[in-house]
Amino acid sequence: MLEKVLFLLCLSSSVLAQQFCTPGASEGYKVRLSIKSALGDEAYAWNENEMFLFRATLAFAMRSQYNGKEFQVSDIIVCDETPRVSFWFVVKSPTSSQLVDKEDVERAVRQYRNRINGAFLLTDTYLEFIGIPPTLAAPVNPGTPPWLIVFGVVMGAVVAGIIVLAVSTVVQKKRKKNQEAEDEENEEETRVKTVENVTYENTCGVYNKSFSDDERLTRM
Repeated sequence: MLEKVLFLLCLSSSVLAQQFCTPGASEGYKVRLSIKSALGDEAYAWNENEMFLFRATLAFAMRSQYNGKEFQVSDIIVCDETPRVSFWFVVKSPTSSQLVDKEDVERAVRQYRNRINGAFLLTDTYLEFIGIPPTLAAPVNPGTPPWLIVFGVVMGAVVAGIIVLAVSTVVQKKRKKNQEAEDEENEEETRVKTVENVTYENTCGVYNKSFSDDERLTRM
C-alpha cells in the first residue's frame, strides 16, 4: 500500500512538472540541433540516449553553476520534441516543485556552453539555445585596468615625439655645421685665387730699367 502511495506521489509530481513545460513557457528555452548540417556523413541519429545525454549535461551545468544544489537528470524536463531535433526544456528545483528562473538557467548555459557543445560534437551555430546569445563564457575582466592601457599609449606617444624631436635637432645641427665648413672652405679658395691673380698682375706690370738703357745705347 505504501509503495502505491509513493508511486502515485511521484506520478503526480511528474505530471505537474510536465505541465510547466509547454512551448513558449515563461521559464523555458527552445533548443534546435542541426546534426546533419554540422557532421555530414558522420552525423549520428538522435534518439532517447542522446536526449538523456542532453539532460545530463544540463544537470551538470546547473550543479556546477550553483554549488550545493544537487540537480538530477529528472530535474531537466523536456517537451514538444520534433523529428527535426528541436524541443523545449525547463529546469525544476531539486528541493521543490518550483521551476528555476530563466535567468539562472541562461547563466549556467552560457558558462558551460563549451562542455555542452562538446558532448554533441557541435558548435553554437548547430546547437542553438533560442534566446541565449552564443557566448561561450562570462566576460573576463582584463588583468590590466583600461586607464593604465590608455596612459601607457599616451606616454609612449610622448616619448616617441621627444625622440623624434631630439634626432631632428641633432640632424639640423650637423647639417648646419657641415654648411659652415663648406662656406669656410669656399672663402679660403676665393682668397687663394684672389692672391694668385694679384701676384700675376704685378708680375706682368714691372718695368725693366736695365733693358731700357741697353736699348738707348744701341741706338746711339
